[in-house]
Amino acid sequence: MSRTGPVGIGIIGAGVISETYLENLSAFPDTRVLAIGDVRPDAARAKAAEHGVAASGDVNAVLDHPEVEIVVNLTIPAAHVEVAERALAAGKHVWNEKPLALDRASGQAVLDRAAAAGLRVGCAPDTFLGAGLQTARRLIEDGTIGQPLTALALLQSRGPDAWHPNPEFLFQAGGGPLLDLGPYYLTALVQILGPVQAVAAIASTARDRRAIGSGPRAGEEFAVTVPSHVGALVQFVGGPSAQLIFSFDSALPRTVLELAGRDATMILPDPNNFDGEVRVHRPGATVSEIVAATTSLSTRGTGVLEMARAIRENRPHRADGALAFHVLDVMLSIGEAADAGAFVSVASRPSETSLLPPDWDPLASTTGASLSGASR
Repeated sequence: MSRTGPVGIGIIGAGVISETYLENLSAFPDTRVLAIGDVRPDAARAKAAEHGVAASGDVNAVLDHPEVEIVVNLTIPAAHVEVAERALAAGKHVWNEKPLALDRASGQAVLDRAAAAGLRVGCAPDTFLGAGLQTARRLIEDGTIGQPLTALALLQSRGPDAWHPNPEFLFQAGGGPLLDLGPYYLTALVQILGPVQAVAAIASTARDRRAIGSGPRAGEEFAVTVPSHVGALVQFVGGPSAQLIFSFDSALPRTVLELAGRDATMILPDPNNFDGEVRVHRPGATVSEIVAATTSLSTRGTGVLEMARAIRENRPHRADGALAFHVLDVMLSIGEAADAGAFVSVASRPSETSLLPPDWDPLASTTGASLSGASR
């Protein structure tokens, strides 16, 4: 018999990003945060005390909790697969922060283990479920810019070492601008243009060492082991193409996501955010027209909520493992193309993701009676 009531959530990883997840997942009526775990149990206990979560400690505080149904895996990228596999072995659904894995084999292994156990895998980013990108996609599908032809994505900054107190993992395997921020842009583009079939790329590393720019370790140097600048050409299955630049080497911060159609060009909101303006620039115009100014009712954790509701409703969830695997496949292919100096084919093909209903409300209560023993 299927369960009812809010879905029990356990969080593994009490780092910087856990704050937003805790705030949102504690506020949604359809989820309840029951436990927080970390390899640093004291950090988990501090977060639990701050947010009124009953159980906390090491990773087993989450994995052994009988009412936790979804494990939200907020560990560093290098630990994503290990923690996901432990959650699945414990009989829990798992939601990974991006990227899903660091290589195709381990990412596919996570999906296969989940399927064999009748469990689900979800993965960030979930920003494509926000009002900004949902509205943009709906307008594109309604013909606002005509047939989509090409896209342009730019993410340029000095890099997170300028502000993050512990930025090393963002410049090592699983990080860099491609794997850290590429998922936002690529997920948005795949949602609109469909799956990717081939890529070409170049990559470079400006400095082999960087210094931490804030916090108690400010000034401490660390090694950079992945490219800090990546430029790519992307060909989609249906015919459109895109040019992408992801860089941690620019003194000029810039965020651009544009889609050119036969009739007009759309400027989409920042895909790292959940809302923002949608603008259209038409031939001959001197300025772009604001066609929608969106506001989202939720931010990070929206995909966990949508997955939780899908579990209760026994339907597919939208930010699923197959989509995350395809985005991972594309990013790894970009890295391989840069190394080889040649186009690389992308084999994976995710299922098409439907738009959320226009009246989808993260603050509504949809799952029935309260979960026994739950703690807000």
